[in-house]
Amino acid sequence: MDLSLVDLSPVPEGGTATDAYANTVTAAKQAEELGYSRFWVAEHHAMGDTLAGTTPEVLLGHLAAETDSIRLGSGAVLLNHYSPYKVAEVFGALDGLAPGRIDAGLGRANGSPAADRALGTERRVENPDAEHREKIEAVVAHLYDAFPDDHPYSDLEIPRSGEEPPVPWVLGSSPSSAKVAGQLGLRYCFAAFIRPGFATQAFETYREHFEPAASDGGLDEPAGMVAVNAIAAETDEKAARKRAVAEASFQRMARGVVGSTPSIDEAIDELGGVPDPTPTTLDAGEWPRAISGSPETLAGLLEQLTDRVGVEEVMIQQVVADHDDALRSQELLAEGLGLDAR
Repeated sequence: MDLSLVDLSPVPEGGTATDAYANTVTAAKQAEELGYSRFWVAEHHAMGDTLAGTTPEVLLGHLAAETDSIRLGSGAVLLNHYSPYKVAEVFGALDGLAPGRIDAGLGRANGSPAADRALGTERRVENPDAEHREKIEAVVAHLYDAFPDDHPYSDLEIPRSGEEPPVPWVLGSSPSSAKVAGQLGLRYCFAAFIRPGFATQAFETYREHFEPAASDGGLDEPAGMVAVNAIAAETDEKAARKRAVAEASFQRMARGVVGSTPSIDEAIDELGGVPDPTPTTLDAGEWPRAISGSPETLAGLLEQLTDRVGVEEVMIQQVVADHDDALRSQELLAEGLGLDAR
């Protein structure tokens, strides 16, 4: 099984975006040394005091200079806010900075009404799936110079490294995004840390609608990855304590408090106690929004979840207040899955 990471650049307590970005760089460099396959960074808006990951294209350019071999990508660039051509230019430039190791993770999401207005984004679209598909198609066509000769964009050029162009991925948390990915013959990543109950259905939809890609950048057969919230510690019990942070954060989001991260003690207090350790064997259909455990326990749990959806790669998202906890978890996960350190 391949293992990857997505980082939201959380702002530490009493810190700034500078501290958040420094932590992201440290996590990326460690992931490269431990043998992780990819390191992606996210795009969230209007929460800059708690989540500094607003512009993956900027942060990826910095990570390109700080790493040598790990694949770098967006998890995701939110296409509903942008022009496909501009997105393609951004990823072309990133490819020039990190030749042959850029992933163009393409998604969509609305933020607060104020944030969407500030971004110039239309919140009500007549056919959002059709628009999303058209935008993804256009990004891929720009990246792979695939417009027909008579197309008005056929003469537009983007920066290139001369090596493999950025690899497009469709990211989502619903069967509708899976259908788009399948119809376009592109790689698909499902965000199970957002809507775990749809994971199996989403991958079934992806495969049901999969059509081999007609141009470069796509696939002949389905290929996917599932993103899971997971935290590792030396024992299942210690890991459950650390998972309390994610569980309390989810409860806060349900109350409309988005982006805040409690300490372990605050989280346990809010939850009314330490969460039970994640069972080593999940019941059929059971897919927790967050899982935890020792390296051995998590290796088994991730094997179960990937088998359910038929993929061979997991992307880990972590919700922790202490950056050292995140780094230690990355080490233990790499140990549990037997990654080859570089």
